[in-house]
Amino acid sequence: MKFVFVINPMAGKGKGIDKLKNNIMLTAADSKKDFEVYVTKFQGDAERFVRQKCEADTTPTAFIACGGDGTFNEVLNGAYGFSNATVGVIPIGTGNDFCKNFEGCDFSNIKAQLNGTPVPCDIIRYKGKINGMETAKYCANMFNIGFDCNVADKTATLKKYPFVKGPLAYFLSILFMIIKKKGADLKIEIDGKEVHNGKVLLTSIANGCFCGGGIKSNPYAKTNDGLMDINIIKDIPRYLFIPCLPKYMKGTIFEIKKYSHIAYTTQCRDIVITPNQKMRLCVDGEIFDAEKTEFCIISEGIKILKPFNNNNYYQNRKGEKENEKSTVSG
Repeated sequence: MKFVFVINPMAGKGKGIDKLKNNIMLTAADSKKDFEVYVTKFQGDAERFVRQKCEADTTPTAFIACGGDGTFNEVLNGAYGFSNATVGVIPIGTGNDFCKNFEGCDFSNIKAQLNGTPVPCDIIRYKGKINGMETAKYCANMFNIGFDCNVADKTATLKKYPFVKGPLAYFLSILFMIIKKKGADLKIEIDGKEVHNGKVLLTSIANGCFCGGGIKSNPYAKTNDGLMDINIIKDIPRYLFIPCLPKYMKGTIFEIKKYSHIAYTTQCRDIVITPNQKMRLCVDGEIFDAEKTEFCIISEGIKILKPFNNNNYYQNRKGEKENEKSTVSG
């Protein structure tokens, strides 16, 4: 398999990009792997580059997005539909939420990436009028509307200020949005049935569990179960919202009976969301203006490069040796 590292030079405010590039080249060369490094030139360039590479060469290739969730999303959209393509990620962005779905895997370890295994992963297809244009694209992690999206939007603004790093910007954005408490006004249809029409504090549509740098908003989501997870938090006053926010962030709110009247979650295959007013849609951290949007799950729509897990390897080898000793002594 060939490895193509697609680096977003703006990820993490551009810090450490040259060092990462050198580490990739040294590690890949030492491992005697067929590899290439490409540095993107503008937003959307990763998608364009990956698609062109897939069209031009049928060699099995792992395209490893070096950036945040937005870079990963671009690489995913460029690779979708090509049987020779696998998608990986080295997380150097702000959120890096998709990686958190693979417990025990060190996505930052270049050698582990080079020895990784392609595994099937579901993706979500979404289509509608996005930023004024009819659009059909794909997402592997999550969509957010309402409070979560507004926080992400505000975070992107605050990160532009000096000395305001990712975690601080996100925390300040949460405080700001608690004061403002701006949600959304939506009609939500799930598998052909209308389940809500009116104001919500937030809703998220997910293939993975995490958003916002580790908020476990959709705790039951799995990347390979053939289903989307959607949650709806109703429009509630601040005195109710503030005490339940930590439980929402930890993913426990749906387990608490006293919140069952405000917090709803289910699994499905198709969702249609129609804004009664304007809607801001967050797609893997990138914010768009959207009108009526349709979402559907594509089971095993892409292959994800799962890094080699050294800990599991050594634990398995230790177990095998102990079994061998038991067999010999017996």
